[in-house]
Amino acid sequence: MREPPSLIMVQFLSWIADRPRSYNEAMEAWRSTCPRLSVWEDAIIDGLVLIENGGTRRVVLTRQGRDLLESCRVG
Repeated sequence: MREPPSLIMVQFLSWIADRPRSYNEAMEAWRSTCPRLSVWEDAIIDGLVLIENGGTRRVVLTRQGRDLLESCRVG
């Protein structure tokens, strides 16, 4: 069984889901040089977000990312 996502991952996915985010906006808000805070990279590697090609290079949740976020919601 896979371990539950970290709170920071849930926060990141919620932030992406909240409204359209550009790649630049996401990088500015979530970039880190700390190897222990790799939520951005982890989300891409785990297939939870993707960067759409196009003029704005939007960052969006994948189906897997939406499903994970939905499974973490209480209520």
